[in-house]
Order: sequence, then C-alpha cells, then structure tokens
Amino acid sequence: MTLRSLPAVGVLLVVAAVIAGCGRGDDTEPSSAPPGVPSSAVQATDLPSVPNPSPVPSRTDGAAPPPPRSVAPSTVPSAPRQGPVERRPASPPLVVLPQRPAGAPSARQVVDAFKASGLRVTHPKDRSVDCGPDGLGLGCAEIVATDGVTVYVFPDETSASDIAETWGGQSYRRGAVVLNYLDAKTPAADRLRYEKVLNGLR
Repeated sequence: MTLRSLPAVGVLLVVAAVIAGCGRGDDTEPSSAPPGVPSSAVQATDLPSVPNPSPVPSRTDGAAPPPPRSVAPSTVPSAPRQGPVERRPASPPLVVLPQRPAGAPSARQVVDAFKASGLRVTHPKDRSVDCGPDGLGLGCAEIVATDGVTVYVFPDETSASDIAETWGGQSYRRGAVVLNYLDAKTPAADRLRYEKVLNGLR
C-alpha cells in the first residue's frame, strides 16, 4: 500500500462510523448499565422475582391424566314399608273360669236366700273375676261379696275344703260353697244363721 491510499482508507472509516451512528433510533433508551457491564444483566436484575409454580405431575407413559371422577351421591335403600300394625285390644282377654259342679247353688242364689231370711247382705258385688290368675288366683267359679259375708263357689268339694282349712275359723263350708267372714267381720251369733240357711238349700 502506498501513501496515496491512506486518505482513502480514512474516508471509509469516517463513513462507516457515521452510518453506525445513524442506525440507532431516537426512541431507544440509553442503557443504564455502568461501563463494562452488559445491559442484559441490568435488565434481568430489575424484574420482580416470581415464585416458581408447583410442578404438575405427569404420567411416565406420556398420556394425559384422566379427568376427575364425579362421585354420585350414595343411595341408601329405604326400609321396606310394613303392612298395617296389628293393634292389641284395649281390654284384656276374658278369663275363662271353671264351672261350678252340677247341683251346687250359685253364689247369687245363696245371697238371695240370705236376704229372704232377713240376714245382712247389703251392697252385693260380683267379684268372680278375682277367681282367675289376675285376681286372687283361687281357682273358684264364682264370688259374691256383701257387707255380711262373702260367698265362694268352687268347681269341686276338694278345692272348697282346701280353702276352708286355709281360712280356719273365719269360714264355713258346705259342699262346694264356702262362706268367708274375714272381710265382713260378722259376729259369731250371726254366722250360725248364715250357715243354717246355707244348709237348708237344696
């Protein structure tokens, strides 16, 4: 290269510098980085820190995870409807009492005979229900209680004799009929009159 070519080389350098300066736009913000520090480093530090989202587990086979299953509400089978409930009768069933033996007078007949003789038999009450297990449980057939005496009729003479012995001197028996003086507290003189009328019954 000769000395004449030097000015031409200088001219080319000047032109290149001018072209490079014109290539920068006016709207470009000057870099705030200090000399010797690249501007990309400054821009990275100015950004706010964002926490990394939790990684979503992915299937190893590459397939998409299945959509969430919708759980249907559990259905509890309702109890089967029962038929009409059987209602028990309000009153207890009637107790079947034993029958008095043939030929024996009824308790009512004995009381009527006492009344006809002028004996005290006021306020007569039929208490035959007490003969059953829900009452006294004596196994008698009939009971009629009065203010003077209580008349019991049993289905047989054996049962009547057993009860008369149990009551001791507070009773009198003829056949299947037993006179009880415990509740009435009849005087001894009057008891003989009741017993005489009972013995006269056929």
